[in-house]
Amino acid sequence: MRRIAQALSDFIDRRQSWVFPAPAVIVLLLIVVFPIAFNLYLAFTKWTIGLGQPRFIGLDNFVDLLTDERVLNGTVVMIAFSGLSLALEMGLGLMIALYFNREFKGSEAVQAIYIFPFAATPVAVALIWRIMLNPEVGVLNYLLRLVGLPGSLWVSSEHTVILSLVMVDVWKWTPMITLIVLAGLKSLPHDPYEAARIDGANALQIFWHITLPMIRPVLIAALMLRSLDNLKEFDMIYTITQGGPGIASETLYLYSYTVGFQFFKAGYGSALMVVVFLIVLVFNVVMNRLRLAK
Repeated sequence: MRRIAQALSDFIDRRQSWVFPAPAVIVLLLIVVFPIAFNLYLAFTKWTIGLGQPRFIGLDNFVDLLTDERVLNGTVVMIAFSGLSLALEMGLGLMIALYFNREFKGSEAVQAIYIFPFAATPVAVALIWRIMLNPEVGVLNYLLRLVGLPGSLWVSSEHTVILSLVMVDVWKWTPMITLIVLAGLKSLPHDPYEAARIDGANALQIFWHITLPMIRPVLIAALMLRSLDNLKEFDMIYTITQGGPGIASETLYLYSYTVGFQFFKAGYGSALMVVVFLIVLVFNVVMNRLRLAK
């Protein structure tokens, strides 16, 4: 018995570089790698949940995607929603971070109140905004009429639904961008600014030639972090519009959910998820190249 214990102890000592990480690696394989591999497998099968077993059909699901009008609509909606919301969040986040990066009375209290939307639960925020955006009883139309402006249909119209959802997304997530950029601004060295002021540079020149180049890696990192969630936005859109009116706000990610969990077409829904994954992957690879570029 003592020999077995000694042999086991010697074995662990010799292989400790992979014995100790093994439990974490096994858990990682079970909760991350296995679902991804299973989704990839289903993407090449035809399977309606509850009706038989998955049947391998090769690339047929991906061929069907090319002629599916809702895939094209979902891609356009996703690009419009993500492009507009990310651009506004980055622009506003940078401007507000620049304002917060200066001393003023009550700055800590203002910053604490400002990050409240970011700290709130996304579904709770969406439920509140759904009521506020209601054309009949919503507070936004009440305020518009109070100042003599006509009310809007907001998320009830296919012409305004994307802009309305962008407004909610910007309201909630701009504070996150601000926090990231503000942390980057706080870490910048003071020497280049002092040298620029001695040389007579104005505020705009200092921002364009010093602040922006030095904060560029932080901006790209914030964009990558936010895009990971924004490109597959689900909870906010589903809670407010469920992809409507019609399919006017149905993103590709939301369509994959509808196919998989309402139509129960697991194979086709998995193929859609692979496409969404590739879009997010390509976007972040491009952003990472820009971040590393000199």
